[in-house]
Amino acid sequence: MLRKNYIMAPGPTPVPIDILLAGAKETIHHRTPQFLEIIEKTLEEAKYLFQTSNRVYVFVSSGTGAMEAAVTNLVNPGEKAIVVVSGKFGERWKEICQAFGIDVVEIALEWGEAVTPEQIEKAMKENPDAKVIFTTHSETSTGTVMDLKAIAELTRNTDRVLVTDEVSGLLAEPLKMDEWGVDVVVSGSQKGIMMPPGLGFITLSKKAWALVEQNKCPKYYYDLRYYDKNYPDNPWTPAVNMIYMLNQSVKMLKEEGIENIWNRHRVLGEATRAAVKALGLELFSKRPGNVCTAVTVPAGVDGKKITKIMRDKYGVTIAGGQEHLANKIFRIAHLGYVSLFDSITAISALEFTLHELGYPVKFGEGVKAAMEIFHREGVAG
Repeated sequence: MLRKNYIMAPGPTPVPIDILLAGAKETIHHRTPQFLEIIEKTLEEAKYLFQTSNRVYVFVSSGTGAMEAAVTNLVNPGEKAIVVVSGKFGERWKEICQAFGIDVVEIALEWGEAVTPEQIEKAMKENPDAKVIFTTHSETSTGTVMDLKAIAELTRNTDRVLVTDEVSGLLAEPLKMDEWGVDVVVSGSQKGIMMPPGLGFITLSKKAWALVEQNKCPKYYYDLRYYDKNYPDNPWTPAVNMIYMLNQSVKMLKEEGIENIWNRHRVLGEATRAAVKALGLELFSKRPGNVCTAVTVPAGVDGKKITKIMRDKYGVTIAGGQEHLANKIFRIAHLGYVSLFDSITAISALEFTLHELGYPVKFGEGVKAAMEIFHREGVAG
């Protein structure tokens, strides 16, 4: 039987054809006035995605490259940094810091838990010499979102610099960088921005730039002073055709509108969570967000087979658990270029798969629950 493929994993996410076609344009030289005009306009418009008036710098990298840039431009070797570790990507902050000789003050949480403002405040009081706090707005490995706005309230009128990983959270979760007082935001192209992997982004407040100017951590490619001096030009060779795609992506996202984008992800997240519960499954996260829904694998079912059957038989790619959660959870994304029908397709594929693996499923219960959310929200019907 004919099979269509659906990406319902939290990155890379589906890419609209108009964005792909934008990348198929002729590659022009990156030091010409013609390209500089394109990248200048694109980066200016990209500020909208972060809800900031600060410059947005772009790297030829994944989101991890932007994370490394944040670490190496803000903290010196031997200095303290507070790092929230509640999943795989909080661990990444920790590992990058340790790789550059930074003294990590770890706020360690169980995977699936979200850090609280009280925990951040306690770490700040106990470590007055730790000027930078590294957080993860959306912990993709567990489907958990933290209260970034409340945490920013603790740091905005202090000399502390709040950094957040928005690689998956950007556009799926509300973010008002300037209004909330978030100092540094990093992200990547292959999630909510609806592009292929290949670009990393960072934007910084004036308070954060004061640390950049004084920083002595060894670096070269990711030295933000080079990027700022050459802005909007890139100090190194930029990904010309990816900038074309970014230009098209920003146009499409601005046309939809940031509030509408946030709301779309909220509705998709609520519908997926309702579907999972209707099937008798348990959510893994204690504070689930709108990037992906992490689901506990039911007893007696092989979690690896869930992802394999959905992908290889039904054409729906979801994600399994990482590290110690392998085979214990699976994650269904609702991120980026995803509609209600994509989510319904993923839920129906999950129903088929669970039935095949011997889990008691009443066909249509999950789909029905999702559709009721879509109807309630005025999305359909």
